[in-house]
Amino acid sequence: MRTPWITPKGMERLKDELNHLWRVERPEITKKVSWAASLGDRSENADYHYNKKRLREIDRRLLYLRRCIDNFKVIGYHPHQEGKVMFGAWVEIENDKGLKKRLRIVGYEELIGMKDYISTDSPMAKALEKKKVGDEVIVKTSAGDFIWRINKIEYEK
Repeated sequence: MRTPWITPKGMERLKDELNHLWRVERPEITKKVSWAASLGDRSENADYHYNKKRLREIDRRLLYLRRCIDNFKVIGYHPHQEGKVMFGAWVEIENDKGLKKRLRIVGYEELIGMKDYISTDSPMAKALEKKKVGDEVIVKTSAGDFIWRINKIEYEK
């Protein structure tokens, strides 16, 4: 089961997307559907069919976004997080070969299009949870076990 958490920035993005779809895209597509329908025979009307399909996609996404906004718990920064890896943290890690990564632990809905974000439910995030700078963690994956050292922990305040 996925953890229904989201950062304040992530929630803001969801609300912005919902607002844009509801106030901008949906009214535009609704006008196009009405115009295409007014042309008469809909059986061979590509504009009508394409825009009806787009309208269904928008409505599906709106429903999903409303559900997310209602069900997700916004987890913001709190001073008790300092010094430990917790939800919302930016973590710099390094393996024994010198490979460094900088990752942010977020909710699953925030991952889309963000290459340096990882889900709070991922093996990496689970291994890093509540650890401190200098700690070594073993990340167990289907590809094997990997050892990482925590170099830095930061939070957006």
